[in-house]
Amino acid sequence: MKITIIGSTGQLGTDLVKALSGKHEVIGLNHQDLEVTDYNRCLILKKDRPDIIINTAAFHKTDQCEDEPLKAFFVNAVGARNIATVSKEIEATATFISTDYVFDGSKKEPYTEDDAPNPINTYGISKLAGELFTKQNPKHYIVRVSSLFGVAGASGKGGNFVETMITKAMKNEPLSVVNDMWMTPTYTKDAARAIQEIIEKRLPSGTFHASNQGQCTWFQFAEEIFRLAGLNPTLKPIETSQQQTKARRPAFSALKSTKLPKHGIQAREWKEALADYLVEKGHISKTGLTKEMR
Repeated sequence: MKITIIGSTGQLGTDLVKALSGKHEVIGLNHQDLEVTDYNRCLILKKDRPDIIINTAAFHKTDQCEDEPLKAFFVNAVGARNIATVSKEIEATATFISTDYVFDGSKKEPYTEDDAPNPINTYGISKLAGELFTKQNPKHYIVRVSSLFGVAGASGKGGNFVETMITKAMKNEPLSVVNDMWMTPTYTKDAARAIQEIIEKRLPSGTFHASNQGQCTWFQFAEEIFRLAGLNPTLKPIETSQQQTKARRPAFSALKSTKLPKHGIQAREWKEALADYLVEKGHISKTGLTKEMR
């Protein structure tokens, strides 16, 4: 298959290129190559006429989305509409990467693909709009992921949560992390593999959750990072109300897939994925990992 990946140098895009290259003809496009908010620039997709277009482009700075709602909607919604329109014209499958933030967090247990979205911040609303626009192309995949960490780091965010925690711990900075906000940490390599299988198994169009398994609070996530990395910083749990943030965030936004296991696509537990990430980044050795995982 010929697959175009928009945002190919981003955290998830980088792992998608690695996962799909070799078996498929992969065309990677970065922000300089294609601006999703500009329909005329999206017409470049017609030149290559890919079978699959994966759109990982996003404005995902949650608090900044509150200050710049127009930018959030242009990138996350109008951009998705442009890709859906062009992909439909060339009969390609539009694949849109969405988020756990389309949910309001009131369920208190992992959200599945059958749960109704109800976003509570601008970022989540704009991504839900992107989902709806993507559905304008009957040939589509909407793939929701959550709390991503990957070797390439998040563009515009300066790395990811894991790297931020390790950097601060190495500087002996005291850390305060929320312990009342639950989510599913997800390794971008695992999310990329799930997307690869969705495409290669030619699953029916629809919405899928592609996070790792399990859930934890951000504080518990930090604890596991430090345990595996052999670090012992001053780490204090705090409540969300103690943080100064502009955007409301769902108190519980862990994801679970009920669809992918039916097609033989199984995610691994987030702790196992985190351990592999730390080895790949060189924070720990495989020998040390075996010892820590006992």
